[in-house]
Amino acid sequence: MTAFNTITPDVRISLQTEKGNFAYGPGIAALCRGVRDTGSLNRAAKNMHMAYSKAWRIIKETEESLGFMLLNRDGARGSTLTDEAVKLLDAYDALSADVQAFAEKRLAEIFEKN
Repeated sequence: MTAFNTITPDVRISLQTEKGNFAYGPGIAALCRGVRDTGSLNRAAKNMHMAYSKAWRIIKETEESLGFMLLNRDGARGSTLTDEAVKLLDAYDALSADVQAFAEKRLAEIFEKN
């Protein structure tokens, strides 16, 4: 089993609306974390090596898909996450951690059986 000790699952969660439209995944979650940590969409985008215009487009498309705002925008002073965005990001991160932990445990169990 030593050959399997270096293999781990990499689980990525995507959330969709009830209509089946993609709404939230690892990329937008990382962008929201960046805004939370820096107070700026522009800085968050730069930290991700992404153009500000692309980050802005992603935020707008996600807001349209979800039906609520993700950012409180304060012009040149930056941005903060809305209460809804904080709740969604926290839920997304908790779900991702739970699923990742389950996948790691389950993979180890499968390898032990073989």
